[in-house]
Amino acid sequence: MAEQKESSVLFSLKELMNLEEDRIKQEEADKDRRARQEADAKASAERAARDAEERRIREEEEARRLEEMRRKEEAARIEAIRHGEIEKAKAEAEHKSRMEALTAQQAHEQQLAALNSDQGKKRLKMIVGISVGVLLIAVIGGGVALKNAAERAEKEKIASEARIAAAEAESKRLKDTFEAAQKREEELRGSLASAKDEATRAKLEAELSKATEQKKQAGAAVRGGGGGAAKPSGGAAKPCNCPPGDPLCSCL
Repeated sequence: MAEQKESSVLFSLKELMNLEEDRIKQEEADKDRRARQEADAKASAERAARDAEERRIREEEEARRLEEMRRKEEAARIEAIRHGEIEKAKAEAEHKSRMEALTAQQAHEQQLAALNSDQGKKRLKMIVGISVGVLLIAVIGGGVALKNAAERAEKEKIASEARIAAAEAESKRLKDTFEAAQKREEELRGSLASAKDEATRAKLEAELSKATEQKKQAGAAVRGGGGGAAKPSGGAAKPCNCPPGDPLCSCL
């Protein structure tokens, strides 16, 4: 009887030890599982942070590249406008000067031909006086034309500079809009990374999508530069087949 009780006690103690060992093993297994889950979560968070940082760096580099390209295109456009307007003013002044010189030459040739006719000295003096007067008028008219052309060129230069200033102001406004949209997007990404509940995440994701679209639109406006460059006026001169001295020539 005593041996049965001792055996029963030993069995109970063994069962208790087995249960305790199982409990300890279970706790260790749970602890290992939690440690693995925490490690996985930490690794995922670090990976997400690295991805976000790399994406931010790529976006900043792309924005700098686009800004540099836009700046070069804008400078080339402005230079083309300035060069075209200066060349146009020069061409108009030279054309007007040539026309006035041609008119004076034709008048002089006509008067020289009149001098060769059989007329008296009085007529000769009168023709010479008229010829000199026409030459003086042509010279004075040429000077006035050059002055007027210079004044027009100066006015066109001032207008060009005003248009250039307006274009630069618009470019700055578009750049500021793009940078503000980009900053807002980065702030929302940071808030989304630290969001705790699904409702907040959903709200932040909606705002982030809207901010990303606004940044894309601002970037497109920056790349567009507010419109294409103005085409320089004028063009290649057509060949002139008129005889020299023809006053009716349309290409002079």
